[in-house]
Amino acid sequence: MSDVVERTLSALPGLLGQHDPGAGPSGGPGRVSATSRLGGLIRSITALSSKHEEEKLIQQEQTNLKATVSAPTTTLRLMKECMVRLIYCEMLGYESSFGYIHAIKLAQQGNLLEKRVGYLAVSLFLHENHELLLLLVNTVVKDLQSTNLVEVCMALTVVSQIFPREMIPAVLPLIEDKLQHSKEIIRRKAVQALYKFYLIAPNQVQHIHDKFRKALCDRDVGVMAASLHIYLQMIKKNASGYKDLTESFVTILKQVVGGKLPIDFNYHSVPAPWLQIQLLRILGLLGKDDPRTSELMYDVLDESLRRAEINHNITYAILFECVQTIYTICPKSDLLEKAAKCIGKFVLSPKINLKYLGLKALTYVIQQDPNLALQHQMTIIECLDHPDPIIKRETLELLYRITNGQNVTVIVQKMLDYLRQSKEEYTIINLTGKIAELAEKYAPDNEWFIQTMNAVFSVGGDVMHPDIPNNFLRLLAEGFDDEKEDKQLRLYAVQSYLSLLEEEDAFYPQKFLQVMSWVLGEYCYLINDGDPEVIITRLHRLLKQTFVTSETKAWIMTAITKISSRMSCSKTVDKLIQEFSTSLDTCMRQYAFELKHLCEKKELMKKLLPLDASCDEIMVDASLSFLDGFVAEGLSSGAAPYKPHHQRQEEKLSQEKALNFEPYGLSFTSSVSSSGFTGRQSPAGLSLGSDMSGNSAEIGQKETDCLKLDGVRKLWGKEGYLPKKENKTGKEDKTQPVPDSILMGHVVDPPLMQSEQQVVSLSEEEKEKQQLASTLFVGLGSNSTISLMGRADTITQKLKKKSKISETHNSEEASSFQNTATLPFSPLPNTAPNNEENFQGNEHLGLRKISLSSSEVLEASVSFDTSQSLTEAGLDEKLSNCRLSTSSLFADSSIEVFQLPQNVPDIVASKASFSLCLPEELAGHPHSEIIELCSRDILTVYSCKVWTDDCSLLVLFVANKSTSPLKTVNLVFESTEHFKIFESLSSHFPVIEAQSMESCQKCVQLEKVCTEGILPGSISYHLETDTHLEFSLTFSLSDFIRPMKITTEDFGRLWLSFLNDVKQNLKMPPSQGSLSIALNVLKQKLKLHIVEIIGNEGIAACQLLPSTPCLLHCRTHARTLALWFRSSCSALPDGLLYQCQKAMEES
Repeated sequence: MSDVVERTLSALPGLLGQHDPGAGPSGGPGRVSATSRLGGLIRSITALSSKHEEEKLIQQEQTNLKATVSAPTTTLRLMKECMVRLIYCEMLGYESSFGYIHAIKLAQQGNLLEKRVGYLAVSLFLHENHELLLLLVNTVVKDLQSTNLVEVCMALTVVSQIFPREMIPAVLPLIEDKLQHSKEIIRRKAVQALYKFYLIAPNQVQHIHDKFRKALCDRDVGVMAASLHIYLQMIKKNASGYKDLTESFVTILKQVVGGKLPIDFNYHSVPAPWLQIQLLRILGLLGKDDPRTSELMYDVLDESLRRAEINHNITYAILFECVQTIYTICPKSDLLEKAAKCIGKFVLSPKINLKYLGLKALTYVIQQDPNLALQHQMTIIECLDHPDPIIKRETLELLYRITNGQNVTVIVQKMLDYLRQSKEEYTIINLTGKIAELAEKYAPDNEWFIQTMNAVFSVGGDVMHPDIPNNFLRLLAEGFDDEKEDKQLRLYAVQSYLSLLEEEDAFYPQKFLQVMSWVLGEYCYLINDGDPEVIITRLHRLLKQTFVTSETKAWIMTAITKISSRMSCSKTVDKLIQEFSTSLDTCMRQYAFELKHLCEKKELMKKLLPLDASCDEIMVDASLSFLDGFVAEGLSSGAAPYKPHHQRQEEKLSQEKALNFEPYGLSFTSSVSSSGFTGRQSPAGLSLGSDMSGNSAEIGQKETDCLKLDGVRKLWGKEGYLPKKENKTGKEDKTQPVPDSILMGHVVDPPLMQSEQQVVSLSEEEKEKQQLASTLFVGLGSNSTISLMGRADTITQKLKKKSKISETHNSEEASSFQNTATLPFSPLPNTAPNNEENFQGNEHLGLRKISLSSSEVLEASVSFDTSQSLTEAGLDEKLSNCRLSTSSLFADSSIEVFQLPQNVPDIVASKASFSLCLPEELAGHPHSEIIELCSRDILTVYSCKVWTDDCSLLVLFVANKSTSPLKTVNLVFESTEHFKIFESLSSHFPVIEAQSMESCQKCVQLEKVCTEGILPGSISYHLETDTHLEFSLTFSLSDFIRPMKITTEDFGRLWLSFLNDVKQNLKMPPSQGSLSIALNVLKQKLKLHIVEIIGNEGIAACQLLPSTPCLLHCRTHARTLALWFRSSCSALPDGLLYQCQKAMEES
C-alpha cells in the first residue's frame, strides 16, 4: 500500500500542472506548496487506524479550507490548490458544499490551468439538477465562443457531463457550429455533447439529424465512432428510418475488420474492437425481420467471425456480438452453423468467463434454435452443480427459457433449491418472479400450483416484488373459464393455509400472512365441514404474535370481519373486540369498533360483505357530486371559491421575491404585457380544472425552485458521489423456512447431498445425470411442441385468467382520456367537437366501390384534385443523405471510400391504369397527394391523407389490376402506442372485381405525442393462393394540429394555467424580414391561428386533435425569432418546437 501512495504522490506535480516560471527545473517553492499539503493529507489519512480518526482529520482539514477559500486575499493559484484538496475530501465521501461556489468562480476567472481545475471540480461537485449550475451558463457560452481550443474542449466536456435539459437551448446553436470546426477533437466532443442531448431531450435535436449523417462521413475515425452512439439509440427507436444507411455501416465494418484504421485504434492487435461491437449491434437492429437488408451483412459477419481468432477477452466479446447479430437478423444456414460452433467452444471451455459467455449466448439463441440446447444438455446439467454461483444463475436462466408443460416441475424444483441457498436480494427478487410466472403458465394441477406459490411466498419473504402476491390473489378472484375449476383451486388454497396455521411456532413472512388472511376471509365458506370459529381462533392467535406488523394485522382484522358476517355469534370475536377496543394502536382500535357496530347489525353486515364479490365492479363518483349541495351552501355563505394548486402557486410566486430560474435568452417581460395580461396572477373568478396543470413532477420542481443549500448531500459521478447505504440488519435473523413436507412435499426429490454422492459409484452418477437431462430437456425435440418464454405458446395456458378487471380497466382508460382531453376547454369558442363522435355520425365513411370502364383503362389517365392539397415538404420530407466528395473516408489513404445512398422516391408502380380521385364530400378539404403504398402484379394499394377540421382521415384505394376477381381481401392495421384508429383496425372486401377498385376510410388520432410516427399495416387476398403484402404510413405531428380561434383575453387566462413550456431561439432566414412573414409561414405549415401581432411580438394558438391546446408567444430581435410554447400536455411543446424549426429551415 505504501508504494502505491508514494507513486501517487510522485505523480501529483504532473497532474496538477505546476509549471511556474519561478519554480526552476528542480522544483521551487511553488511546486512544493502545490503538492506538499495534498501529499501530507494523503499520508496522514493512510497512517490512521480508525474511521473516527479519519473523520476528525477531514473535519479539521475542511475547517482550514473553508477559512482559506472565504478569505478575500486568497489568490487564484491558492484557490486552485484548495479545490484539489476539496476534490479529495469529496471523493472520500465528506461533503464540502461550502466550496461549490468557489469552484464556479475559479472556472470563470482563472487562467487555463486554474480554469481546468475549476471545471473539474464543478463536474465532480454538482449534479444535473443543482441550482448553482445556472451560474455556469454564461461562462460555458463564453468559452464555447473562444478561439482557444483548450477552453472550447473544457466547455464541451462540462456540457456533455452535467448540463440539464432546461439549459440545452442556451448552448445548442453554438455546439451545432462546432460540428464544422477544423479540429477533429472539437468535432468529436461536439458529437458527444449532442449525444447527451439526444438522451435527455431527443425532440430538441431532431432538426439536426442531417448533421449526424455528416459526422458519420467525417474523415476522422474518432468523430465517426462518436456518431455511432447516436445512431445506435435512434435505430433502437426507429430502425426502418435508417435502412438506407445499412450499406454505409457494412462498409465501415469491412474497413475496420480489414485493419484499414490507424494502428492507434488497435487493442491487443485487434482493430478497433469497441467500434466493431457498436457496428454489430447496429446491424443486428437493422437486419431484424428484413431479409433484403440481412443479405448485405452476411459477408462482413462471416469475415468478422473468421478474423476473431486471437485468444483474448476482447475477441471473445466480438464473437459474442457476432453470434447475437447472426441470430437476430434473418438466418443463413452457413452463418448459423458457424455461430453454433462458436457457442459450443464457449460452453465447453474450462474457463469460467468463457463458460458464462457461452451460457449467455445459448440463452439468447435458444428462442431461435431450441435444438441447440440438446447438443449441450450434459454440459448444462454439470453447470447446475458448478461451484460458481454466477454459472448456476445463468444456467437457471437458460432452463427458464426452455420451460414447457412437460418439464416445468423439474425446472421449478431446481430454481427453488437454488433460491433456498441464496442470500442475495437481487437473486431472490428475480427468481421468485420467474417461478411465479412458470407456475401460473404451466401448472399441471391445482395442488402443485398452490404448493409452489406457498414455497415462493415462504422463501421469497418480504423482498419479492409486490406484484407476485397481487397477481396470485387476482387469479384466485377472477378464476378460470371453468367454474368448477375455480372452486377446486380456492378450496385447496383454503385447506393449505389452514394446515399451515395449525403450527403455533412457525414463522411466515408478512406478505405470506396477508395472502393467507385474504384467502381465508374470502373463501373459507367453501369448507363444508369446517367450523368458522376455529379459523377465527387461529387468526386471533396470529394477532398476538410480536412479529406481525400493523399492516398485516389490518389484513387479519378484515378477514375476521368477513368471516364473522357469516356467523350468528362468536365468543372469539367478542373477546377480540374487548381486547383491541383499548389498544394503543389507533388503527386496530378503529377496526375493533367497526367490527363491534357491524356485529350489532347483521343484516347490514351481510349486505356490505357479500360472498365472492371481490371482482364486482364498484361505481366511484370521481367528481364527488354528492358534495355539490355543501359547496353551493358554502359559496352562498361567503366562502372563497376553490383554487387549483397551480393557480395558488402562481399567486404565491407573484407575491414573493425569488430568483429567476428561467434559461438565459431573450426577455419575455414585455411580451406578457402586450398580450393583454400582466404579472403572474390569474384574474379573479377564474377556476380551471386541476388536470390543466401539466404533470405533477414539473409542479413539484417549480415549488422547490429556490436556492436552498441546507442539508444538501453532495455526491459525485454522473449523479455525484453516492455514499454507500447502511446495511440493513435484522432481516435474515427472523426468516425461517417453512417445512418442505408442507410446501413442496410431492415435487421431484432434490438432488443427493454431497456426502451421499461420495458413496454412490460413478456409473450411478452418470445415470442420474442422464435421467435428469431427459426430464429437463423433454419437449425440445424437432417433433415436439415447443413453448419458449418470450414466444407465442402453442400449449394452452393452464391458469388462464378471465378478463373482468382488465377489460374494465381498458375501457375506463379510454373514456378517461377522452374526458380529460375535452372537458376543460369546452367553454372556449370555436372548439372542435370530438372527432370520434363526428366520425361515427358520417354515413359516407364506409366502403366505396369504383368501377372502371374499358375506355378508362385504355386512356390511362390520372386525375388529381390539387387545388386544396397540402404538399408542404414539412409533412413528409425525410432528412437528406450526405455524399462523400473526398477521396477517402478517413485520413489514411489506404481506406476505401464509401458514399451514402441518395433517397429515391418510392414511385414504382404506375397509377395510369386507374382514375384516382377523392369522394366529392372530401375533395373540398385540404389533402395530400395520392401515393402508392405497396404493389404486386395484380394488386396495388394507394393512400391519401385528408385533413378535416375535426379529424385526420386516411383514404385507402385497393386496385385489382388482374383480369380475375380477387376474393376475401382483408386490409388490417397494426395497433401502435402512438396512433389510434376508430371503429376497427381492419376493412374487409368480399370481392374486388377485375380491373376495378375499392376504397375505405379510416379516422386516425394521435394517442401519444411524437414528431413523426409509423403506422404499419398489411393486406391479404386470395386468388389461387393466399398472398400477404405489408405497408407502412408515416404521420407527422402536423397532421393532427388544427388552428384554435381564441381571443387575446382567453389566451392570457390559458397561458397562466399551463406549466409545460419550452423556449428556443431560431435564426430567421433573409427572406423572413418581419414577424408577420415568419408567423404566416408557421400558420401555413403548422395550421396555427394568429391571435394578435403588436410590433415585434405576436401570439398564436393551435390544438392537438381532439382538443389539447397549445399556445405560442414569439418575439423577433436582430434576425432572431424567440419562441415560447405552453400547453397542458408535457410532450406537445417539444414536438411543435421541432416542427417550427423544420418549417423555418425549409422556408
